[in-house]
Amino acid sequence: MNPQFKKGVLNLCVLALVETHDRYGYELVQAISAQVAISEGAVYPLLRRLTSDGYFTTYLKESAEGPPRKYYTITEQGKAHLAELRAEWEAFTTGVNELIEGGTGK
Repeated sequence: MNPQFKKGVLNLCVLALVETHDRYGYELVQAISAQVAISEGAVYPLLRRLTSDGYFTTYLKESAEGPPRKYYTITEQGKAHLAELRAEWEAFTTGVNELIEGGTGK
């Protein structure tokens, strides 16, 4: 898939996944990678930015498989941002689908 497509929707994917339940970085990489080929290195800077922007908070939780893991929790601000991104995505994909499926392109 075109890297620019992936880059543009990665925020939406990460926010949507964390909205369902708290997750740690590698878990997010695995969930996204199951659907879209991404590099692990693309997710961690995004997580730092989303946290610094106030969309996530973090906490550490012990892991049976190694050191404690940093979990991400979506904030109310993050939920509002996710709702905006979903609305933008819906409008965008609807328009694109109409064009590529033979729409009039008014």
